[in-house]
Amino acid sequence: MCGKCDYTIHGHQHHFGWDNSNVPAERVAPGSTILFHCHDSSAGQLGPSSTVADVVNLDFSKINPVSGPIYVEGAEPGDALKVTIDSFTPSGHGWTANIPGFGLLADQFTEAALTLWKYDPATLAPALWGKEGAVPLKPFAGTIGNALAEAGLHSIVPPRRVGGNLDIRDLAAGTTLYLPVEVAGALFSVGDTHAAQGDGEVCGTAIESPMDVVLTLDLVKGAHLKTPRFTTPGPVTRHLDAKGYEVTTGIGPDLMSGARDAVANMVDLLCATRGMSAVDAYMLVSTCGDLRISEIVDMPNWVVSFYFPRCVFE
Repeated sequence: MCGKCDYTIHGHQHHFGWDNSNVPAERVAPGSTILFHCHDSSAGQLGPSSTVADVVNLDFSKINPVSGPIYVEGAEPGDALKVTIDSFTPSGHGWTANIPGFGLLADQFTEAALTLWKYDPATLAPALWGKEGAVPLKPFAGTIGNALAEAGLHSIVPPRRVGGNLDIRDLAAGTTLYLPVEVAGALFSVGDTHAAQGDGEVCGTAIESPMDVVLTLDLVKGAHLKTPRFTTPGPVTRHLDAKGYEVTTGIGPDLMSGARDAVANMVDLLCATRGMSAVDAYMLVSTCGDLRISEIVDMPNWVVSFYFPRCVFE
């Protein structure tokens, strides 16, 4: 329960894909605080008792459900929806999967794989990885956005100019997000909650975990944003920084190739130094490693770096 919330959006009030003809789950005044019950990105197809067979049999028409939509009274095209991210109440369980055909190194990792997680939803202590690792947690909503101006059903998988599947791990509690409004009422939805993720979400999944989210929705009239922007309340990596990083690089004239090389090199490093299987290393780095563009001016080659936090194993 949320004592200060004006509305509650229940788990059954969700939809798949963006469509500006969707009937609002609720109509609210600007400034309203709303509790959203959010599903994980599999819509419950994967859970604490799942097996690799469940990954193989995923129904992709039910991927990334989002709770909503919310019609915000007075929102008009050209405005910005101001989303104050108040809090998350995690479930205590989650999953990370290698889904064939999906992820940065999909051509190298063609077989399904699954890791199941348990964590303390009250303390958010690092989630155990096997017998020797622990991943620091930072809950956030992977998918958060408004409806598009274009009519019809649009896939929820790609991020869009009005938000959507952004997978920005810094959209955590305390952050304020501003989203362009393209239709009357904005038609805001949220879901795809994560307990932890590295920048890049390189294998295609994070610690996917259902949870409740409390948000306050307000308006900035006439903002004319072209894409989302956000403000964080403070440092964004202190849950990972304490013991430094191992870093690999990818160097060349193409950023995507550089990103792939940087991640592949980290997978190789973890296999060599930790005795891990390649697919386990790939899934692990997706939950806590960070892709960064280190240099993009010294043509013809650019540098992409991949940072893996040593605190996971120390």
